[in-house]
Amino acid sequence: MKKIGVLGAGQLGRMLALAGYPLGHRFRFFDSASDSPAGLLADHWAFDYADTSALEKFAQGLDVVTYEFENVPVETVRHLEKFVPVYPSAIALEKAQDRFVEKSFFRELGIPTAKFSNGLRSGQTDGIGFPAVLKTRRMGYDGKGQVVINSEADLDNGLPLAKRISGYETDDLILEEFIKFERELSIIAVRNKSREMKFYPLIENHHRDGILRLSIAGGDVSAELQKQAEEYARAVMNALDYVGVLTIEFFEKDGRLLANEMAPRVHNSGHWTIEGSITSQFENHVRAVSDAPLGSTNPLGVCGMVNLVGNLPDVEFILKIEGAHLHLYDKAPRAKRKIGHITFVEKDMQSLQKKIEQVKEVYELF
Repeated sequence: MKKIGVLGAGQLGRMLALAGYPLGHRFRFFDSASDSPAGLLADHWAFDYADTSALEKFAQGLDVVTYEFENVPVETVRHLEKFVPVYPSAIALEKAQDRFVEKSFFRELGIPTAKFSNGLRSGQTDGIGFPAVLKTRRMGYDGKGQVVINSEADLDNGLPLAKRISGYETDDLILEEFIKFERELSIIAVRNKSREMKFYPLIENHHRDGILRLSIAGGDVSAELQKQAEEYARAVMNALDYVGVLTIEFFEKDGRLLANEMAPRVHNSGHWTIEGSITSQFENHVRAVSDAPLGSTNPLGVCGMVNLVGNLPDVEFILKIEGAHLHLYDKAPRAKRKIGHITFVEKDMQSLQKKIEQVKEVYELF
């Protein structure tokens, strides 16, 4: 059994540990915040990610290191790789942290994306047209760091506007085509050191204010779309010699998928797999980084996941809903903060929708 280090000690790290303990693994967390959710489950090293001395001590006795969010500094991973294997590798992290690099990488692999450009001065839109989306190349997530612009004048004013909305002081921006998509989908894939790969069914995602609110797996998704998504995920994982869970988010437009972004980690849209799949994304990530055989990704029914953002619903009411699985992250309520989720596994979509409607009685989703 392995001693696994995790960079980041949020709810994803917490769920990794909960999945890994039954397999006999032990965990150690490294996070600059001292009050993170995973701290209740294992040793928590609260140091800055740039503290190389602390990182070297953290690595001692570990068999492998992974991470639970993609904004871990690449330099941190590269330094740790000198002392212990880190999966996914630094190159995967590097590709995912910069939106321009990420989309260029997709294009190199033949994976379609929206049009994009890093030429942001007037007249340098590379034919993208308007409306368009101006984004920070780094650090934006959950709808942060982006703004829709409608004209050249907006583009000229876009930098200060993007700074104001994102909160990040950066001149590093990317302009992307505005896609009028039918829906947003994500594929969760996993690959181990032995190059075994498995894929979960495509997940339909619904957002509000840029934050995921509802995910549904087992809905109306064609075999052709599933095949496309698996081909794209396979291409990314093979190109990076990837180890671990990988998530790619897509826009569906006119029967085809356009890659929006990837996350080299377990993902919010896959929380349904804890109760809804034979093997959860968290267990499969642990299996992958410890080079164990991967578990089945087959779903156990039609599954739904409701994110709890900002505040909690009436917990007693939720627990009275038959089949509701409540997960709380031990995080204080705060606007736009993910503090828990609810999952359902039902026999059909009609039954699932009824359960989601019951949640809506005490919790606003949209």
